[in-house]
Amino acid sequence: MRRMQVESLVPGMKLAKTIFTSDGRILLASGIELKDNFIDRLKLNGITEIFIEDEISSDVEVVDVVSENTRLEAKQIVKNLMEQKNFADTLSSDKVKELINKIIDELLANDDILVNLANIKSVDDYTFEHSVNVCILSLITGIGLGLKGNRLKDLGVGALLHDIGKLRIPEEILKKPSQLTVEEFEEIKKHTVYGYEILKDHSNINMVSAFIAFGHHERFDGSGYPLQLRGDNIHQCARIVAIADVYDALTSDRVYRRKLRPHEVIEYITSLGSHHFDKEIVQEFIKYIAVYPIGTGVVLNTRERGLVIRADKNLPTRPVVRVVFDKNSQRLPTYYDVDLSKKLNVFIMDSCEL
Repeated sequence: MRRMQVESLVPGMKLAKTIFTSDGRILLASGIELKDNFIDRLKLNGITEIFIEDEISSDVEVVDVVSENTRLEAKQIVKNLMEQKNFADTLSSDKVKELINKIIDELLANDDILVNLANIKSVDDYTFEHSVNVCILSLITGIGLGLKGNRLKDLGVGALLHDIGKLRIPEEILKKPSQLTVEEFEEIKKHTVYGYEILKDHSNINMVSAFIAFGHHERFDGSGYPLQLRGDNIHQCARIVAIADVYDALTSDRVYRRKLRPHEVIEYITSLGSHHFDKEIVQEFIKYIAVYPIGTGVVLNTRERGLVIRADKNLPTRPVVRVVFDKNSQRLPTYYDVDLSKKLNVFIMDSCEL
């Protein structure tokens, strides 16, 4: 399978990964042949890219770090919570904790975690999908940092619910498709305090999770909000979630901007490692992110173009690439694979659509 922009799809292509609606129903099943009305349906549901399968990619598998069922369950829990007006009456902390335990178990069963962005994101469901992704990315990082037991679980709960304070923000501000005014942005910033108040008052949620909601927009150099906390004064778990939050936000399409590519976001986060973020946590976080995810098209310095078919966590910028187009953009009659970890004079210059 390989990732492809919906705007580049043509009828006859084969869908490689099932796409679900926001309430967990199947929108389009894997293996289906795409038609014009199916492509229109994807666009109407705010989906900007999907996985297709063709002769280039039939043997390429993109595996998510958690199961499809677990991701759907997590998204539904967040959706149910965020669509309620009275959080305290609707939150089942037991259900949330059971979910976090399930995610942790699945991550710990994976000996070689590498996040390949296997989930299909929808612009319309950004809030729910973002919370789930931030939770997964934070737990992966927490495991890498050696967090265990209740501390790891509290990290997961806080990461999943880090934006719960947005329940108290007017919807017209949250969903505004254009730039916010200064006053509107000040209102948005209050979601950190609101989230802290909601979680600290819940008897079955640890204060660590509340500190995450409060501090995930604080920055290591004191430039964040709400209290401009610095360094270790920001709770470690909030420092973890801050990085996961920015990474997922920037790699997601929004109504008002297109997403950045993983290697661009990693470069951005790394460049801010000793300013906005905790440098040690950044170094741990990027260990588990595929710089060029499997199923992504890339341009080599030879001007050839190809598909990333395997990635190595220890050499994130040097995956195995299936070369599909020559330097003159002519499709090759026979594809060949090049292992960039062995062919050191060849390297990736950029990602692209094949």
